[in-house]
Parts: sequence; C-alpha cells; structure tokens
Amino acid sequence: MNTFETISGRFSYRGAYQNAPVPREHLKMILQAGLDAPSGCNKQTTSLIAVDDPAILSQLSSIINATTAKTCTAMICVLTQRIIAYEDRTFNIQDYSAAIENMLLAIHDLGYASCWYEGRATGPDKIGYRMQQVLGVPEDYELVCFLPIGIPAGPVKRVDKKAFEDRAWFNGFGKTE
Repeated sequence: MNTFETISGRFSYRGAYQNAPVPREHLKMILQAGLDAPSGCNKQTTSLIAVDDPAILSQLSSIINATTAKTCTAMICVLTQRIIAYEDRTFNIQDYSAAIENMLLAIHDLGYASCWYEGRATGPDKIGYRMQQVLGVPEDYELVCFLPIGIPAGPVKRVDKKAFEDRAWFNGFGKTE
C-alpha cells in the first residue's frame, strides 16, 4: 500500500475480531510507528504498552466491557505525561494524538483493524485508571486511549465522509479557487 491508499482505506472497527494472534513483530512495528510521531518541543510525552498476553487481555476486557476488547488478541494502551513543553503549555494531547494516528495507519497497513477508544478510557467511570492498575503504570502517567487490534470477524461498515468541497478550501473559508 502507498501512503495515500493507507490513509484513505483506514476505518474504525468496533465489532468482534477473529481469534488470530497478532505477531509480536507486527506489534513492534506498530509501536515504533507511534514512537516515530512528532512531539511538541521533543518532550516525548507519549508511552505505549502492547498487550498480547491472553490473561492480561481478559483482565482488561472485564474492565472495558466492549465486544472489541473481549475478542481482540492484542491491544495497545496509550499513556501520556503532562510535561511543560513551552512557556506554561503542554502538548501531550497533540503528542499522543499524532502517535495514535500513526499506529492506526500502521495497523491498517499490516492488514488489521482497530478503533481509537479514548472516551471510554478517560470518562467518569475511570476505565483508564483501572487499566493502569492492571498494567502497573506509575501515577505520573495517564492511560488515555486503548487500541484493540485484530482481524475483523464480521462485515466492515465504512462511514461516508462529507464531500471534499464541504470541508476543504483554497485561500479562504468556502473558496473553491
């Protein structure tokens, strides 16, 4: 796949996965794609944990309580640290967002599917914090996202995107020329 095919072909998958392991070598490639993402002022605020141990996946899925978590054979947990990067600002959200997108593209390019689950991890039920406890994550990190990884077990439903002209312009808002 070339870069543009990978970008336009990627989709979010929220269904069940086939019971097929994700090779450790593929997980390393996906993690490296995340670590290769840009980082504000090079503070490198994003850390990653790949989980492929069935016992740990089972513990995490009992916390997450979603079909994707119960059936995936691998998962990447995204951690962040709020480190001052410039003046009084942190760029940790931008850092982990870039890392997640890189990993989602790598996941698709390798023939797997995934979905960016952040709202579940950071919501009021503290799923991310409970996942951190299972994974032994220190208190100065926050688990902000998890990416289940696998081969879809069922049909893939792609959503329609708005037309290019409705969201992208040249030389000013709404301008086509």
